[in-house]
Amino acid sequence: MKLLPLYSPDTFELVAGWLQQPENFQWLDFGNGRQRVTATLLKVMSQRESHFLRLYTARGGNVPIGVVGLNNVDRVARTGTLWGAAGDKSFRNRGFGGFAASKLVGLAFRELGLHSVNTWVVEGNPSLRIVQRIGFRLVGRQRQCHNIDGRLHDRLLFDVLASEYHDIDFAAWRSYARPPPQGASSPAG
Repeated sequence: MKLLPLYSPDTFELVAGWLQQPENFQWLDFGNGRQRVTATLLKVMSQRESHFLRLYTARGGNVPIGVVGLNNVDRVARTGTLWGAAGDKSFRNRGFGGFAASKLVGLAFRELGLHSVNTWVVEGNPSLRIVQRIGFRLVGRQRQCHNIDGRLHDRLLFDVLASEYHDIDFAAWRSYARPPPQGASSPAG
């Protein structure tokens, strides 16, 4: 798996398309629940120090299958907020998003010098397993603050400190990341 910067107008359009899909957008918030993510917004985000965005690929591939990022990166307080979304549906629920998130958090601590990374997960979102697997700790709950189709949901708040974080063991991850189902496309490279 590789983490790649968003590097061209095509990649900004690709990621914007993923983030506009209801199955992704409903779980995210890029502007108090109102703002849709466009290619232009992604380009601006990628140019600011307060954001750190990376595409992720499948094992051994070069074709992007999802995106992970840090928003609200504060170099003084040394904090950032993790988020991510799977793009290629045939690779969902197979560990790629979790491994990509883990790699990004590791980069946040080692290369960006952050001390703490936080995130939130809407209650009922399958991504809850990802943040738990990579070592985030539950630190709170925002009650009934996330609207999905007119229904209010709680957000579970998590964080992990650099001193607590451990990279996911690649061998263990490989055994978890199952091959694509029969007939599914595989962006191998």
